[in-house]
Amino acid sequence: MIVAGPTSTARWVLHIDMDAFFASVEQLTKPTLRGRPVLVGGTGGRGVVAGASYEARVFGARSAMPMHQARRLVGVGAVVVPPRGEVYHVVSRRVFGVIRSFVPVLETLSFDEAFAEPEVLHGAGREEAIAFAEELREAVRRDTGLAASVGLGGGKQIAKIASGMAKPDGVVAVDPGTDRSFLAPLPVRKLWGIGPVAGDRLQRLGIETIGQLAALSDPEVASVLGATVGPALHQLANGIDNRPVAERAQAKQISAESTFADDLTTMAQLHPAIVAAASSAHRRLLADGRAARTVVLKLKKSDMSVLTRSATLAAATIELPVLTAAAARLALDPLDIGPVRLVGVGFTGLSADQQLDLFAPVGDVDARAAERAGVGSGADASDAGSGKPDDSGKPGDSGKPDDSGQRGEHGYRDDSARVDLSSVQKGDPRTDALRAGRDVRHPEFGHGWVQGSGHGVVTVRFETRLTGPGPVRTFPVGTSELTVADPLASLDWPPEHLRPDDEDGAREETGEVESTEGRQLLDDPPSS
Repeated sequence: MIVAGPTSTARWVLHIDMDAFFASVEQLTKPTLRGRPVLVGGTGGRGVVAGASYEARVFGARSAMPMHQARRLVGVGAVVVPPRGEVYHVVSRRVFGVIRSFVPVLETLSFDEAFAEPEVLHGAGREEAIAFAEELREAVRRDTGLAASVGLGGGKQIAKIASGMAKPDGVVAVDPGTDRSFLAPLPVRKLWGIGPVAGDRLQRLGIETIGQLAALSDPEVASVLGATVGPALHQLANGIDNRPVAERAQAKQISAESTFADDLTTMAQLHPAIVAAASSAHRRLLADGRAARTVVLKLKKSDMSVLTRSATLAAATIELPVLTAAAARLALDPLDIGPVRLVGVGFTGLSADQQLDLFAPVGDVDARAAERAGVGSGADASDAGSGKPDDSGKPGDSGKPDDSGQRGEHGYRDDSARVDLSSVQKGDPRTDALRAGRDVRHPEFGHGWVQGSGHGVVTVRFETRLTGPGPVRTFPVGTSELTVADPLASLDWPPEHLRPDDEDGAREETGEVESTEGRQLLDDPPSS
């Protein structure tokens, strides 16, 4: 798709966004799922959708939605599988490796999206820019089997919006110089940095389109959106976006916080504020593609002093109830510490590995969920206003997958790292290996994944990326023929693409706080 306009010699910025990345990787490595509505996330009553295939999205399912709601929307045809962070991490590295062969400098935003500004396109015409994007998309598809959508424009804002319009599996180009006219009729929530709170505030004032926001004066924008971020958003609304494309460090912390017009003086007021902050931070966590092991609660009091408390879970997770319960457990009563004006929740110890509470009991979020996850009580940590989390090097802070199992000559973990399931009985913790979606191996049938288990049997479908839809076999739960397998084996890729230290991945983190450029100017980014 081309949005026509006058020829320009201005810059071309690309926004590359993988289509339904988590679900697409599952469909890639589990051929039986291709063309079926796939939901990636926790399968328990309180699970959350981490990703949904386009076949599931047509029913209204989407990321960050409660799993029970998504399953109800999709119906009996829904296939729910747990996230496999290590697999997504490796696939992401390979995707970005392909893209870097075209554009050495990438500004990665998450596992599945990045900005690029190819030097070869400086001064290029529209057709040449589109041809470049199509060649890049074809290379990604040829090398990984996955589809990418690309938006092109004169700045990051336009490219980001254009890639959303290009989905699924397409290209949209907006001529540099036509930015303002392109943006004007779009809903104001399309503007990167306008989230639910700011969007509702603008709507109450009758400002529903980006053009209406652009028409405001600078003082009017500052009064509505704040003197700090208002002017920046006003420029973006007017099509002015000169932000450079540059490598960015992977965030050590993902967080969200809110300042309240009236101080919070009771636990009844504080608790929902913590839940809301945790939910906002969780949406960013899902977009990032990693799981969190440490939860940080930040409370700024009316005297501007800051209290931070942290708790470390037994394992990294993306489960919202567990993360929220951990944050709530860290709360300090305003009656004891004084009125609270700001509440923030942050996640650190970010890792590609995720542990899901697949069969978490249905119920309200409370401290019991945190206890099930092994949350400690935390320790008070008061400072003079830095609000920085306790990042003292606890396990999980590296942000790298736990790859403690040794890998053999094919790049997969050796048999010694696998779990023997022959003695598994009901109630044995190893029954987690028999839950739906888990990777297993059989000496005759090879690599497979668990489709389901119950009544003393486990059903496995044996297939990988290369096999096509595979056969199904049923085994007694106590069989000695099944072992827990390395999920990476489902990719059937050469070992050079499976190295944990592959340099094609996102850059190592060097800062403590996620960049606020665009995405977090006000609240949550609009979903794409």
